[in-house]
Amino acid sequence: MSTEMNQKHRITAETSPEVIPGADSQGIDDAEDAPQTDEFYERHEIVADPKQSLIRLDKFLIDRLANRTRSKLQTAIKAGSVKVDDKDVKPNYKVKPGNVVSIILPRSLEESYHILPQNIPLDIVYEDEDLMIINKPFGLAVHPGVGIPKGTLVNAVVWHLQESMKDLPVKEGNEANRAGIVHRIDKDTTGLMVVAKSDFAMSHLANQFFQHTIERRYQAIVWGDVEPNAGTVRANIGRNPNDRRLFMTFPEGDDGKWAVTHWRVLERFYYCTLVECQLETGRTHQIRVHMKSIGHTLFGDPRYGGNQILKGTLYSKYKQFVESNLQLLPRQALHAKVLGFKHPRTGEMLRFESELPNDMQMVIERWRTYLQGRKELM
Repeated sequence: MSTEMNQKHRITAETSPEVIPGADSQGIDDAEDAPQTDEFYERHEIVADPKQSLIRLDKFLIDRLANRTRSKLQTAIKAGSVKVDDKDVKPNYKVKPGNVVSIILPRSLEESYHILPQNIPLDIVYEDEDLMIINKPFGLAVHPGVGIPKGTLVNAVVWHLQESMKDLPVKEGNEANRAGIVHRIDKDTTGLMVVAKSDFAMSHLANQFFQHTIERRYQAIVWGDVEPNAGTVRANIGRNPNDRRLFMTFPEGDDGKWAVTHWRVLERFYYCTLVECQLETGRTHQIRVHMKSIGHTLFGDPRYGGNQILKGTLYSKYKQFVESNLQLLPRQALHAKVLGFKHPRTGEMLRFESELPNDMQMVIERWRTYLQGRKELM
Protein backbone atom coordinates (compact mmCIF):
# COMPACT_ATOMS: atom_id res chain seq x y z
CA MET A 1 0.00 0.00 0.00
CA SER A 2 1.35 3.46 -0.89
CA THR A 3 2.21 5.99 1.80
CA GLU A 4 -0.63 8.25 0.65
CA MET A 5 -3.22 5.52 1.06
CA ASN A 6 -1.99 4.30 4.44
CA GLN A 7 -4.23 6.53 6.52
CA LYS A 8 -6.43 6.16 9.57
CA HIS A 9 -9.97 6.66 8.30
CA ARG A 10 -12.93 6.99 10.62
CA ILE A 11 -16.56 7.48 9.63
CA THR A 12 -19.46 8.51 11.78
CA ALA A 13 -23.07 9.13 10.84
CA GLU A 14 -25.57 11.69 12.03
CA THR A 15 -29.30 12.04 11.54
CA SER A 16 -31.06 15.34 11.02
CA PRO A 17 -34.56 16.22 12.30
CA GLU A 18 -36.19 12.81 12.39
CA VAL A 19 -34.15 11.28 9.63
CA ILE A 20 -33.87 7.81 8.15
CA PRO A 21 -34.35 7.57 4.41
CA GLY A 22 -36.36 4.51 3.54
CA ALA A 23 -37.73 4.51 7.07
CA ASP A 24 -40.81 6.38 5.98
CA SER A 25 -40.92 10.08 6.11
CA GLN A 26 -43.66 9.13 8.48
CA GLY A 27 -41.16 8.10 11.13
CA ILE A 28 -41.00 4.33 10.67
CA ASP A 29 -44.79 4.21 10.53
CA ASP A 30 -44.92 2.43 7.17
CA ALA A 31 -41.39 1.07 6.83
CA GLU A 32 -41.05 -1.44 9.59
CA ASP A 33 -37.52 -2.59 8.91
CA ALA A 34 -35.71 0.37 7.33
CA PRO A 35 -31.93 0.56 7.78
CA GLN A 36 -30.66 3.10 10.31
CA THR A 37 -27.37 3.48 8.48
CA ASP A 38 -28.83 5.08 5.34
CA GLU A 39 -28.90 8.67 6.56
CA PHE A 40 -28.91 12.12 4.99
CA TYR A 41 -25.28 12.92 5.66
CA GLU A 42 -22.09 11.33 6.91
CA ARG A 43 -18.88 12.50 8.50
CA HIS A 44 -15.47 11.14 7.54
CA GLU A 45 -12.30 11.80 9.50
CA ILE A 46 -8.95 10.95 7.92
CA VAL A 47 -5.62 11.27 9.71
CA ALA A 48 -2.76 11.83 7.27
CA ASP A 49 0.14 9.40 7.62
CA PRO A 50 3.31 10.74 9.34
CA LYS A 51 5.12 10.19 6.02
CA GLN A 52 2.39 11.87 3.95
CA SER A 53 3.81 13.87 1.03
CA LEU A 54 2.32 17.33 0.37
CA ILE A 55 -0.82 16.94 -1.74
CA ARG A 56 -3.78 19.17 -2.59
CA LEU A 57 -6.71 18.67 -0.25
CA ASP A 58 -9.22 17.85 -3.00
CA LYS A 59 -6.88 15.23 -4.50
CA PHE A 60 -6.16 13.83 -1.04
CA LEU A 61 -9.89 13.31 -0.50
CA ILE A 62 -10.77 11.95 -3.93
CA ASP A 63 -8.16 9.23 -3.48
CA ARG A 64 -9.83 8.14 -0.26
CA LEU A 65 -13.57 8.63 -0.73
CA ALA A 66 -15.32 6.34 -3.18
CA ASN A 67 -17.91 7.60 -5.66
CA ARG A 68 -17.15 11.28 -5.03
CA THR A 69 -16.17 13.54 -7.89
CA ARG A 70 -13.49 16.20 -7.56
CA SER A 71 -16.11 18.84 -8.33
CA LYS A 72 -18.36 17.71 -5.46
CA LEU A 73 -15.45 17.59 -3.05
CA GLN A 74 -14.36 21.09 -4.06
CA THR A 75 -17.94 22.25 -3.54
CA ALA A 76 -17.94 20.72 -0.05
CA ILE A 77 -14.67 22.53 0.76
CA LYS A 78 -16.04 25.87 -0.45
CA ALA A 79 -19.22 25.28 1.56
CA GLY A 80 -17.20 24.94 4.76
CA SER A 81 -17.93 21.22 5.13
CA VAL A 82 -14.25 20.26 5.13
CA LYS A 83 -11.85 21.18 7.92
CA VAL A 84 -8.20 20.44 8.55
CA ASP A 85 -7.29 20.30 12.22
CA ASP A 86 -10.70 21.92 12.90
CA LYS A 87 -9.90 24.94 10.69
CA ASP A 88 -11.49 26.09 7.43
CA VAL A 89 -9.23 25.73 4.40
CA LYS A 90 -9.30 26.33 0.63
CA PRO A 91 -9.39 23.62 -2.07
CA ASN A 92 -5.71 24.18 -2.90
CA TYR A 93 -4.58 23.57 0.68
CA LYS A 94 -1.69 21.08 0.81
CA VAL A 95 -2.27 18.26 3.28
CA LYS A 96 0.69 17.72 5.60
CA PRO A 97 1.79 14.73 7.71
CA GLY A 98 -0.43 14.28 10.74
CA ASN A 99 -3.22 16.57 9.52
CA VAL A 100 -6.69 15.52 10.64
CA VAL A 101 -9.08 16.06 7.74
CA SER A 102 -12.81 15.94 8.50
CA ILE A 103 -15.56 16.18 5.91
CA ILE A 104 -19.36 16.20 6.12
CA LEU A 105 -21.04 14.91 2.97
CA PRO A 106 -24.75 14.87 2.18
CA ARG A 107 -26.20 11.71 0.75
CA SER A 108 -28.20 11.93 -2.45
CA LEU A 109 -31.60 10.30 -2.70
CA GLU A 110 -30.87 9.56 -6.34
CA GLU A 111 -28.24 7.09 -5.18
CA SER A 112 -30.98 4.79 -3.88
CA TYR A 113 -34.20 5.72 -5.64
CA HIS A 114 -35.44 6.69 -9.05
CA ILE A 115 -37.34 9.91 -8.36
CA LEU A 116 -40.51 10.21 -10.44
CA PRO A 117 -41.59 13.86 -10.93
CA GLN A 118 -45.20 14.31 -9.80
CA ASN A 119 -47.44 17.35 -9.96
CA ILE A 120 -48.27 17.55 -6.25
CA PRO A 121 -49.13 21.02 -4.89
CA LEU A 122 -46.53 22.57 -2.59
CA ASP A 123 -46.90 25.39 -0.09
CA ILE A 124 -43.66 27.24 -0.88
CA VAL A 125 -42.97 29.89 1.75
CA TYR A 126 -39.72 31.14 0.19
CA GLU A 127 -37.56 30.28 -2.80
CA ASP A 128 -34.37 31.55 -4.42
CA GLU A 129 -31.69 30.03 -6.65
CA ASP A 130 -30.19 28.07 -3.76
CA LEU A 131 -33.05 26.76 -1.65
CA MET A 132 -36.77 26.43 -0.96
CA ILE A 133 -38.71 26.68 2.30
CA ILE A 134 -41.79 24.45 2.24
CA ASN A 135 -44.66 24.31 4.71
CA LYS A 136 -45.39 20.58 4.72
CA PRO A 137 -48.98 19.47 5.28
CA PHE A 138 -50.26 16.54 7.32
CA GLY A 139 -50.14 13.21 5.48
CA LEU A 140 -47.34 14.01 3.01
CA ALA A 141 -44.25 11.78 3.29
CA VAL A 142 -40.98 13.59 2.69
CA HIS A 143 -39.19 11.09 0.47
CA PRO A 144 -39.61 7.67 -1.14
CA GLY A 145 -38.80 4.69 1.00
CA VAL A 146 -39.81 1.13 1.73
CA GLY A 147 -43.47 0.88 0.78
CA ILE A 148 -43.57 4.50 -0.42
CA PRO A 149 -42.32 4.57 -4.04
CA LYS A 150 -43.98 7.88 -4.95
CA GLY A 151 -46.40 10.56 -3.88
CA THR A 152 -43.87 12.26 -1.61
CA LEU A 153 -42.59 15.80 -1.12
CA VAL A 154 -39.44 14.89 -3.06
CA ASN A 155 -41.51 13.83 -6.09
CA ALA A 156 -43.31 17.18 -5.89
CA VAL A 157 -40.05 19.15 -5.56
CA VAL A 158 -38.52 17.45 -8.60
CA TRP A 159 -41.62 18.32 -10.64
CA HIS A 160 -41.49 21.92 -9.43
CA LEU A 161 -37.80 22.27 -10.27
CA GLN A 162 -38.28 20.82 -13.74
CA GLU A 163 -41.17 23.19 -14.46
CA SER A 164 -39.41 26.28 -13.05
CA MET A 165 -36.17 25.57 -14.94
CA LYS A 166 -37.64 24.76 -18.35
CA ASP A 167 -36.75 28.14 -19.83
CA LEU A 168 -33.64 28.75 -17.75
CA PRO A 169 -30.02 27.75 -18.38
CA VAL A 170 -29.04 24.86 -16.14
CA LYS A 171 -26.10 25.82 -13.95
CA GLU A 172 -23.63 23.23 -12.72
CA GLY A 173 -24.98 21.61 -9.60
CA ASN A 174 -28.53 22.87 -10.23
CA GLU A 175 -29.87 20.01 -12.28
CA ALA A 176 -33.66 19.92 -12.47
CA ASN A 177 -33.80 16.50 -10.81
CA ARG A 178 -31.82 17.61 -7.78
CA ALA A 179 -33.97 17.15 -4.67
CA GLY A 180 -31.66 18.28 -1.89
CA ILE A 181 -33.26 16.85 1.23
CA VAL A 182 -31.00 17.41 4.24
CA HIS A 183 -33.61 16.83 6.95
CA ARG A 184 -37.19 15.71 7.28
CA ILE A 185 -40.23 15.77 9.49
CA ASP A 186 -42.59 12.85 9.97
CA LYS A 187 -45.40 12.27 7.51
CA ASP A 188 -48.03 13.20 10.09
CA THR A 189 -46.12 16.18 11.47
CA THR A 190 -46.72 19.52 9.79
CA GLY A 191 -44.50 22.53 9.30
CA LEU A 192 -41.37 24.05 7.83
CA MET A 193 -38.63 22.29 5.88
CA VAL A 194 -35.69 23.58 3.86
CA VAL A 195 -34.79 21.95 0.53
CA ALA A 196 -31.47 22.61 -1.22
CA LYS A 197 -31.46 23.34 -4.96
CA SER A 198 -27.71 23.02 -5.55
CA ASP A 199 -24.81 20.87 -4.42
CA PHE A 200 -23.25 23.92 -2.72
CA ALA A 201 -26.41 24.69 -0.75
CA MET A 202 -26.85 21.04 0.13
CA SER A 203 -23.29 20.75 1.47
CA HIS A 204 -23.58 24.00 3.41
CA LEU A 205 -26.94 23.13 4.97
CA ALA A 206 -25.86 19.57 5.78
CA ASN A 207 -22.91 21.03 7.66
CA GLN A 208 -25.20 23.35 9.64
CA PHE A 209 -27.47 20.46 10.57
CA PHE A 210 -24.50 18.31 11.54
CA GLN A 211 -23.11 21.11 13.74
CA HIS A 212 -26.56 21.62 15.32
CA THR A 213 -26.61 25.35 14.49
CA ILE A 214 -30.04 25.25 12.82
CA GLU A 215 -32.85 26.85 14.86
CA ARG A 216 -35.79 24.44 15.04
CA ARG A 217 -38.79 25.18 17.22
CA TYR A 218 -41.88 23.01 17.32
CA GLN A 219 -45.23 23.42 19.04
CA ALA A 220 -46.95 20.39 20.47
CA ILE A 221 -50.02 19.51 22.51
CA VAL A 222 -49.05 16.96 25.14
CA TRP A 223 -51.03 15.00 27.68
CA GLY A 224 -50.90 16.21 31.29
CA ASP A 225 -50.20 19.43 33.16
CA VAL A 226 -46.50 19.91 32.48
CA GLU A 227 -44.38 21.07 35.42
CA PRO A 228 -42.28 23.18 35.80
CA ASN A 229 -42.69 25.95 33.20
CA ALA A 230 -39.56 24.96 31.28
CA GLY A 231 -36.97 22.23 31.17
CA THR A 232 -34.59 20.10 29.14
CA VAL A 233 -34.62 16.41 28.31
CA ARG A 234 -31.19 14.86 27.78
CA ALA A 235 -31.49 11.20 26.92
CA ASN A 236 -30.13 8.86 24.26
CA ILE A 237 -32.66 7.75 21.66
CA GLY A 238 -32.60 4.46 19.76
CA ARG A 239 -34.86 1.76 18.38
CA ASN A 240 -37.09 -0.10 20.76
CA PRO A 241 -35.67 -3.66 20.68
CA ASN A 242 -39.18 -5.06 21.14
CA ASP A 243 -40.78 -3.09 18.31
CA ARG A 244 -38.59 -1.72 15.54
CA ARG A 245 -41.28 0.74 14.48
CA LEU A 246 -40.79 2.62 17.74
CA PHE A 247 -37.97 4.49 19.42
CA MET A 248 -37.20 4.88 23.11
CA THR A 249 -34.80 6.55 25.52
CA PHE A 250 -31.76 4.76 26.96
CA PRO A 251 -29.50 5.57 29.92
CA GLU A 252 -26.56 7.74 28.95
CA GLY A 253 -23.67 5.72 27.56
CA ASP A 254 -25.70 2.61 26.88
CA ASP A 255 -27.53 2.45 23.56
CA GLY A 256 -29.01 4.93 21.11
CA LYS A 257 -27.72 8.37 20.14
CA TRP A 258 -27.32 11.44 22.30
CA ALA A 259 -30.34 13.74 22.04
CA VAL A 260 -31.33 17.03 23.67
CA THR A 261 -34.75 18.71 23.65
CA HIS A 262 -35.50 22.02 25.40
CA TRP A 263 -39.17 22.68 26.20
CA ARG A 264 -41.28 25.44 27.72
CA VAL A 265 -44.96 25.76 28.53
CA LEU A 266 -47.03 28.07 26.33
CA GLU A 267 -50.55 27.39 27.63
CA ARG A 268 -52.17 25.02 30.11
CA PHE A 269 -55.46 23.15 29.68
CA TYR A 270 -55.22 21.14 32.93
CA TYR A 271 -55.54 17.79 31.17
CA CYS A 272 -53.23 18.85 28.33
CA THR A 273 -50.52 21.45 27.77
CA LEU A 274 -49.35 23.41 24.73
CA VAL A 275 -45.54 23.42 24.74
CA GLU A 276 -42.74 24.71 22.56
CA CYS A 277 -39.89 22.29 21.94
CA GLN A 278 -36.51 23.44 20.66
CA LEU A 279 -34.29 20.77 19.17
CA GLU A 280 -30.61 20.84 19.95
CA THR A 281 -30.11 17.52 18.16
CA GLY A 282 -32.35 15.87 15.59
CA ARG A 283 -33.11 12.22 16.18
CA THR A 284 -35.92 10.15 14.76
CA HIS A 285 -39.12 10.78 16.77
CA GLN A 286 -37.08 12.93 19.16
CA ILE A 287 -39.85 15.15 20.52
CA ARG A 288 -42.36 12.32 20.59
CA VAL A 289 -40.00 10.04 22.52
CA HIS A 290 -38.52 12.66 24.84
CA MET A 291 -41.89 14.06 25.92
CA LYS A 292 -43.26 10.56 26.48
CA SER A 293 -40.19 9.76 28.60
CA ILE A 294 -41.11 12.54 31.06
CA GLY A 295 -44.74 11.44 31.23
CA HIS A 296 -46.23 13.76 28.61
CA THR A 297 -47.05 11.80 25.47
CA LEU A 298 -48.09 13.88 22.47
CA PHE A 299 -51.84 14.24 22.14
CA GLY A 300 -53.20 12.06 19.33
CA ASP A 301 -49.91 10.21 18.71
CA PRO A 302 -51.02 6.74 17.54
CA ARG A 303 -47.54 5.20 17.77
CA TYR A 304 -46.88 6.13 21.36
CA GLY A 305 -50.35 5.81 22.86
CA GLY A 306 -51.39 9.44 22.71
CA ASN A 307 -54.62 8.59 20.90
CA GLN A 308 -56.06 7.25 24.16
CA ILE A 309 -57.33 9.15 27.20
CA LEU A 310 -54.21 9.46 29.36
CA LYS A 311 -55.40 12.15 31.79
CA GLY A 312 -58.78 12.82 33.37
CA THR A 313 -61.73 10.67 34.32
CA LEU A 314 -63.66 8.45 31.98
CA TYR A 315 -67.13 9.85 32.63
CA SER A 316 -69.14 9.95 29.41
CA LYS A 317 -69.15 13.68 28.60
CA TYR A 318 -65.38 14.01 29.05
CA LYS A 319 -64.76 10.83 27.06
CA GLN A 320 -66.96 12.09 24.21
CA PHE A 321 -65.15 15.44 24.27
CA VAL A 322 -61.69 13.86 24.04
CA GLU A 323 -62.76 11.39 21.35
CA SER A 324 -64.18 14.21 19.24
CA ASN A 325 -60.85 16.05 19.56
CA LEU A 326 -58.98 12.93 18.49
CA GLN A 327 -61.22 12.69 15.44
CA LEU A 328 -60.40 16.31 14.56
CA LEU A 329 -56.69 15.61 15.07
CA PRO A 330 -56.03 11.96 14.08
CA ARG A 331 -52.24 12.33 14.35
CA GLN A 332 -49.56 13.52 16.74
CA ALA A 333 -50.20 17.17 17.63
CA LEU A 334 -46.82 18.40 16.44
CA HIS A 335 -45.95 21.33 14.15
CA ALA A 336 -42.51 22.55 12.99
CA LYS A 337 -43.22 26.23 13.57
CA VAL A 338 -39.83 28.00 13.35
CA LEU A 339 -36.83 27.28 11.12
CA GLY A 340 -33.73 29.46 11.17
CA PHE A 341 -30.33 29.05 9.52
CA LYS A 342 -27.52 30.86 7.71
CA HIS A 343 -28.09 31.30 3.97
CA PRO A 344 -25.48 29.16 2.18
CA ARG A 345 -24.48 31.81 -0.35
CA THR A 346 -25.07 35.18 1.31
CA GLY A 347 -24.36 34.27 4.92
CA GLU A 348 -27.53 36.12 5.97
CA MET A 349 -29.41 34.66 8.93
CA LEU A 350 -32.87 33.59 7.75
CA ARG A 351 -35.77 32.80 10.06
CA PHE A 352 -39.18 31.52 9.00
CA GLU A 353 -42.32 30.97 11.05
CA SER A 354 -45.59 29.27 10.11
CA GLU A 355 -49.03 29.29 11.69
CA LEU A 356 -50.36 26.23 13.45
CA PRO A 357 -52.48 24.09 11.09
CA ASN A 358 -56.25 24.22 11.41
CA ASP A 359 -56.58 20.84 13.14
CA MET A 360 -54.28 21.89 16.00
CA GLN A 361 -55.88 25.33 16.26
CA MET A 362 -59.37 23.82 16.50
CA VAL A 363 -58.35 21.37 19.23
CA ILE A 364 -56.59 24.11 21.22
CA GLU A 365 -59.67 26.32 21.02
CA ARG A 366 -61.90 23.42 22.10
CA TRP A 367 -59.67 22.77 25.14
CA ARG A 368 -59.85 26.46 26.05
CA THR A 369 -63.64 26.43 25.83
CA TYR A 370 -63.87 23.19 27.80
CA LEU A 371 -61.65 24.57 30.54
CA GLN A 372 -63.73 27.73 30.81
CA GLY A 373 -66.70 25.50 31.61
CA ARG A 374 -64.67 23.72 34.31
CA LYS A 375 -63.31 26.72 36.16
CA GLU A 376 -63.15 24.77 39.40
CA LEU A 377 -60.14 22.97 37.91
CA MET A 378 -58.15 26.17 37.59
